[in-house]
Amino acid sequence: MTPPIVDLSFPHRWDAEILAARPLILPPRHFIYPREAEEVERGALEVLVRPKTLGAPGLLMLETWDTKACSPDPTSPDSQTFLATCALGFRDPAVPTGLWSAPRPEEICAVSGGYAYLIDTTAPERFTMIEHRPVLDVRAVVEAGLILFVGHRAILAWGRNGQAWRSDKLSDEGVKITAIDGTVLRGLGWEMMTDKETPFALDLLTGIRFEFPT
Repeated sequence: MTPPIVDLSFPHRWDAEILAARPLILPPRHFIYPREAEEVERGALEVLVRPKTLGAPGLLMLETWDTKACSPDPTSPDSQTFLATCALGFRDPAVPTGLWSAPRPEEICAVSGGYAYLIDTTAPERFTMIEHRPVLDVRAVVEAGLILFVGHRAILAWGRNGQAWRSDKLSDEGVKITAIDGTVLRGLGWEMMTDKETPFALDLLTGIRFEFPT
């Protein structure tokens, strides 16, 4: 099994621990994403999240869950700890699994087999599931304040206030980011009619496509 990706490029106000399996004793706060998932037992990504409202940026731990945390003191910061169960998308090493910090420090991005979830750690019932299913690549672009989700045909950008933009169709099957130069994103998309990869360039701030420079 491919190890999960961990990208903490953005400052964040939470600690998170990827669990090897769902604990036998669940913590008091447990959230399933998406809520209606029937396949959630099938290889779901289990993440123990500890929100931090004050203090230093959070850290990520890849350890075994401590069952002593099952009954935290309600007056302590641990009382806000919750278990996030994120339904698996695909059992394919070509799609990502892991955790990313997001442009808004209170949000955590969890990706489980190409299914991507943005979760508000201060109110875990609030979340967004990214429309690309699967997400093929995730890129944090701190300078632009965006996290990019690459799908088969388009790219979606997420910022501090939610979805910033979604590109037009860039490919018939498969999008590759080849470079990010300042506010210009360059990539390749495959055209079915020509059976060739065609270069494209996007304005990173708006998602609008440029004519590719010659």
